[in-house]
Amino acid sequence: MSSGNDCRAQTFTKPALSEKAAAELVDRVFGLKVSWLRPLPSYDDQNFHVRVLRSGAGAGGAEEYVLKITNSQDSQEPDLIQVQTQAMMFLSAEGFPSATPCLTKDGKIMSLESGDTGAGNTKYMVRLLTYLPGTPVAKIATNAQILYEIGKLAASLDKALAEKFHHPSVKSLHRGQFIWNLANVPLLEQYIYALGQNKYRAVVEQVIEQFKGKVIPKLSSFRACINHGDLNDHNILVDRSPAPLQGPQYRVSGILDFSDMSYGYYVFEVAIAIMYMMIESADPLGVGGHVLAGFESVVPLTAPERGALFLLVSGRFAQSLVIAAHTARLYPDNSDYLMVTARTGWKHLMAMFEAGQEAVESRWFETAQVYAHGAPA
Repeated sequence: MSSGNDCRAQTFTKPALSEKAAAELVDRVFGLKVSWLRPLPSYDDQNFHVRVLRSGAGAGGAEEYVLKITNSQDSQEPDLIQVQTQAMMFLSAEGFPSATPCLTKDGKIMSLESGDTGAGNTKYMVRLLTYLPGTPVAKIATNAQILYEIGKLAASLDKALAEKFHHPSVKSLHRGQFIWNLANVPLLEQYIYALGQNKYRAVVEQVIEQFKGKVIPKLSSFRACINHGDLNDHNILVDRSPAPLQGPQYRVSGILDFSDMSYGYYVFEVAIAIMYMMIESADPLGVGGHVLAGFESVVPLTAPERGALFLLVSGRFAQSLVIAAHTARLYPDNSDYLMVTARTGWKHLMAMFEAGQEAVESRWFETAQVYAHGAPA
């Protein structure tokens, strides 16, 4: 759910193609005839679920895709979009449930295209990605089993990218001022005005100050890697396999939206996953231990990384809540989607601070320790 490629979150233009223009785009760029098309919710890009007619395909010649039209600012960085798309293709080849691109008529994975007539000279990068089936985690009642699997997925994904992914443009993932990189929590100070003057703003200011004093000085001790950066409850899809004696069992069936990929640290990914898994949970403060256990089954955290976890989770809450408030002021028509995290996010952030770092981390670490002894919590 990125909001531009650097700290100037207000500078991007969100695409606004009509359904007719989107269908014509699929035909012109990819040579495919659309049988139906409908918009998907999005933060700053424009997405459509598309079914096309294609000879030789299953289901009567029909195939499904997601047409992804990137916002104007990120569209100016083709190397970045190229490496993100290549990472998706790499992960799919490695067995991760990641989308892959349909090639354009001239054999490319993306194309820079104009918007609707009357949109001026604004151009948007366009991709057609395979549609991944499944239910967003946001729409299920999470349990310990799927939280553990999500933690394990986060670590496995980062480890595969760090150890095996190579691309000439990989340096473009060093996005120094990218507002959604967890290292950049202090950049929130320029957007905090959007919260007004209230108890929520006071907590965010506290998060930022503690982050500056206790996290930023430790960054050099964290282990670096490439982060997906947005493993939220809408970007992870799951399938359910009934297991009546144990309750519902889930497997991850899809990983969406690689637009927040950047160089970061292993501990960033687990903190981001914990934060977003808290959003719809009936026991939000208990989520972290299960996600952490799954993550550490692949990449055990070091003592400095564990010691920063509470403030990293708090920092991601602050990023999501502040940038959503700022962006909703700019794009009020999209405020329902922009503020989806805020509906429960403020409550969870306040609960974390009321409980205190020691109590919350103790609960997380104790739960993870149960898994370390071979028994699921």
